[in-house]
Amino acid sequence: MTGIKNTYRFIRYALLQRHFYSLTAPLRVLPNFIVIGVGRGGTTSLYHYLNEHPCVIKSAYDELGFFDENFHLGLNWYRSMFPTKFLKKKISKEFGKCLTYDVTPSYIRKPWVARRIKELFPKIKLIALLRNPVDKAYSHYHLSLRSGVQKSSFEEIIEEDIKTFQKFENTNSMIDDKYFRIYIEKSHLGRGFYAQQLKIWFELFDRKQILILTSEELSTDTNKTMNKIFQFLDLPNYEIPDITKHNTATYANMKIDTRKKLISFYSKYNQDLFKLLNQEFDWNK
Repeated sequence: MTGIKNTYRFIRYALLQRHFYSLTAPLRVLPNFIVIGVGRGGTTSLYHYLNEHPCVIKSAYDELGFFDENFHLGLNWYRSMFPTKFLKKKISKEFGKCLTYDVTPSYIRKPWVARRIKELFPKIKLIALLRNPVDKAYSHYHLSLRSGVQKSSFEEIIEEDIKTFQKFENTNSMIDDKYFRIYIEKSHLGRGFYAQQLKIWFELFDRKQILILTSEELSTDTNKTMNKIFQFLDLPNYEIPDITKHNTATYANMKIDTRKKLISFYSKYNQDLFKLLNQEFDWNK
């Protein structure tokens, strides 16, 4: 009975809060920048780190998903997730500037999202945090395992994925929205094909509007990486006082042979990315 009461209270609170924010939507602002990816790449930590800067205010929560599954709720709903104009004005007066943001890491792998953002916010700044696709795939697998979605071994999963993409390449099929919905969205390995995902973003937005970083550099040198972001956003440098990692998990190391196999598999996809960015990452280990 207690559990039912708690659930009821949570639902009632959530509905009342949502109703309140919707009513105040006209008094609220829209985001100045969006973190578009990637899942299992440190974006939850980034969401919290960004909010520590005195000139930045976070959205109501991370992974708003407005430009994808919540697009039907309308722009007023999206606006209701951000700070009020009064708060932004107050912070701007105190610190000289105030920015707010959306962190939804699934955006990067959905071309229709890129087109929607371009239509509504053609000049917005975008940030992509890329993780070694081998580690990302393994982390995604363990997330699926913990949630009960996945029952097979990691080795079985990647074998199936590799065969699927080999078959796709042999058919010379088109990489379109259908490809991303069917192949990338449902695949552990396909989500690491970053060049394919970024191509549409680079076609729609000026390259100067997009900042590409790696999860590895955020993890190993957090404040240096955050200051790269702050400079990109035209904000003063700031030392993040709390660099605690968020939404992390522990699990057994990947089998050595499996890792070697995935490094080999991703080699051509990573080369496509390095060529696109004119930059290389140390992901061959």
